[in-house]
Amino acid sequence: MTDVISRLKEDAPVLKDEAAPSDDLGMLTDRTVQVLRDSGVVRMYQPTEWGGYESHPVEFMEAAMTVAAASPSAGWVTGVVGVHPWEIAMMDPRVQEEIWGEDPDTWTASPYAPFGRAKPVDGGFLFTGTWPYSTGTDHSEWVILGGMVVGDDGQPTMPPDIRHFVIPRTDYEIVEDTWNVLGLKGTGSKDVRMTDVFIPDYRVVDAMKMSNGAYEDRQPGKTLYQLKFPVVFSAAINSGTLGIAQGALDTFRSYLEQRVSADGRVARKDPIMLNVYAEASADVAASRTVLLNDMRELYDHVAKGGDVSWTQRLTTRRNGVRAVRRAVDAVDRLYKMSGAQAIHERYPNERYWRDMQSGLSHICNVSEAVSVEWATNDLGGEPSLPPVFA
Repeated sequence: MTDVISRLKEDAPVLKDEAAPSDDLGMLTDRTVQVLRDSGVVRMYQPTEWGGYESHPVEFMEAAMTVAAASPSAGWVTGVVGVHPWEIAMMDPRVQEEIWGEDPDTWTASPYAPFGRAKPVDGGFLFTGTWPYSTGTDHSEWVILGGMVVGDDGQPTMPPDIRHFVIPRTDYEIVEDTWNVLGLKGTGSKDVRMTDVFIPDYRVVDAMKMSNGAYEDRQPGKTLYQLKFPVVFSAAINSGTLGIAQGALDTFRSYLEQRVSADGRVARKDPIMLNVYAEASADVAASRTVLLNDMRELYDHVAKGGDVSWTQRLTTRRNGVRAVRRAVDAVDRLYKMSGAQAIHERYPNERYWRDMQSGLSHICNVSEAVSVEWATNDLGGEPSLPPVFA
């Protein structure tokens, strides 16, 4: 155990104060970033030999929820940027040296969507593409980007050969004015792009192999790194979103304490409002319990020598997306009963609501594909969802 969470709770007022300014800026304020760096939250999945904590995943998930409850955008950045050290831990040691050798607090952005095209050349690839949704990119010195290997005709090979490419800040461009969105404005998830940038072989990993645990032997005997990439990454996104729902619930509680409707009804004494508030609180608490308990059980299973099966992966993902949906829907119902004043910007209610809806759009929170795959698997059908996604 670390004291990361206690430091984050202590600095929660700062995170709350900086939430709106981060939205206005279109990225996290320097003060917010300093709080996250000082807490050590982005180093929780980092190997100890590189200044990290190798924290239990439940502790990291709780930390992401803590940040998101205070500042949704900061919580989202925590989940996304904070999960990258888990994958970097299983990359070539030369990559780890380049990223963390001089500064263990160096941040790495993404995204993993395979929008890039990689042309094989001697010793590596020439990489070209444009990627949206590079969360936290303004405060990151490296980025991990998804791409497909192409043949001589410039078209992706078949079957698709999807890789993750690691690139230093000097080799790519952040495209300004590309993050104009409904919610999570402070994440600064701008586009990044590059043309024919050389990526050496040692900074490239096979996405399918990473998802299936083929690189686990690079961290032998460490339970944390025996968990599968889609499970760990999705849990980080789920946690950030659930943390926003918890923050929205807390915000509505404060609002309801002082709300009086136009017809004179006092919200804290209104049985209808109290019932909806109680149900929302129960649903958020239940969702948190499911999310954390699934990861705890999975970790314990691996710690005892077990491998993570396809069924376990799908079950964990099914429960994760359902937990998030349950929590967000519960708070959404409360919001819709909160009256006309709740839409005013002088209250943080509307910002939390927008951030919750925006968080739901992430592929790791979209339930249909995962739910269908789980049900198909449960009934003995053949897999249709690529393992890179579950």
